[in-house]
Amino acid sequence: MNSDTIAAMATPPGTGALAVLRISGADAMGVLQRCTGNPRVPVPRRATLVRVRDAAGQVLDEAVATYFAAPASFTGEDVVELSCHGGMLVSRRVLERVLACGARPAEPGEFSRRAFENGRMDLTQAEAIMDIISAGSDLALRAAQNQLQGAIRTRVEQIARQLIAVTAHVEAYIDFPEEDISPNTMQQLVSELDEVSRQLQRLLETADEGRILREGIRTAIIGAPNVGKSSLLNMLLGYERAIVSNTAGTTRDTIEESVSVGGLCLRLIDTAGLHSSDDALERAGMERSLRAGAEADLLLVVADASEPRTELPLEANGAQRLYILNKCDLTEHPDWADSQALRISCRTGQGREQLEKAIETLFLHRHPETDTMAVINLRHRHALQAALTAAMNARAAILAGDSPEFVAVDLREALDRAGEITGRIDTEDILNHIFSTFCLGK
Repeated sequence: MNSDTIAAMATPPGTGALAVLRISGADAMGVLQRCTGNPRVPVPRRATLVRVRDAAGQVLDEAVATYFAAPASFTGEDVVELSCHGGMLVSRRVLERVLACGARPAEPGEFSRRAFENGRMDLTQAEAIMDIISAGSDLALRAAQNQLQGAIRTRVEQIARQLIAVTAHVEAYIDFPEEDISPNTMQQLVSELDEVSRQLQRLLETADEGRILREGIRTAIIGAPNVGKSSLLNMLLGYERAIVSNTAGTTRDTIEESVSVGGLCLRLIDTAGLHSSDDALERAGMERSLRAGAEADLLLVVADASEPRTELPLEANGAQRLYILNKCDLTEHPDWADSQALRISCRTGQGREQLEKAIETLFLHRHPETDTMAVINLRHRHALQAALTAAMNARAAILAGDSPEFVAVDLREALDRAGEITGRIDTEDILNHIFSTFCLGK
């Protein structure tokens, strides 16, 4: 483990009231003492006024120092946080002085890595820190906060305990036959592995929700020219982002913006109108529109309620779809009489609330697991899928009557893959379970 004392600004560059500088390592207090010229050790967790001085003893800035003694700190090491004035020059000078007094520049993510290495958090919690910082919606923030509190870790540890129990039975039977330890019956072992598989599958089912919460819902606004696609974009954003004109073909390229709807982040893509055209530039725009639709999670298919009904050349891609009739403040054409599409008016704002509710219904109630906010990311998904495959292989080996050694290999694989989620893979857990459960060496 790296014993260097590290330092970095914890706030982004720029001008503000305050800038926070973090120092972590065994010599954090020594660095503070040298850069202030004050040998007194601050009381832990109490803000203390200090003066940061240059090599000649001149005051660079008055700052507030807060000392967190190991191991009760973010990184598990001695940590000092300096709150100095937020000017770019003064904060840079303070950081330069801290580095000159014995700290080295921290690498990206190094504070969180040290927190992980010192047992202050697992990998899921470390990942949650960046999810909190980058959250673009209320639900994404809530999911990240729950992950930081250990929602995913708790679920994975429960699965790991079940796997450890099965593995312990199998390995005890292999390693200590003289103790006459009877393994669980075949059916009981299979039942336990079935429960493990169900728990793994439930977590895997939250992967799509996790991506949507972290990245937002890729939402393509599709329709013929002049039906109000750009107007819909502007209505949802609350300001005029796209040019609106009665002239067909005004939008020739995709326009992307993000907006929060019902706690979800929509990544809106306004596309070129779909119609027949000899204009090469328009055709290129329409090709991009079709690609955007093919890659979307949600298609908002817009039509003009005052015009005859037409069909768009949309391919099935598994995306959710909402059909929208715009310009409902005008006389509706008889072709739409039996349409179940949402009626809105981008000009008056009519129907906006119903549209937002419809989007929430599509993406917030697909899986009950979303309510627990234990949603996984792509790294978790790969590891959990590998764990599920290994657990099912172990189940199949038991039913096939294979040697316990082969079953144990698959069970170990499942445990290792589950352990990758939190970053804590401890084979001693299996031995501890064996000795505590079976009382070997009696």
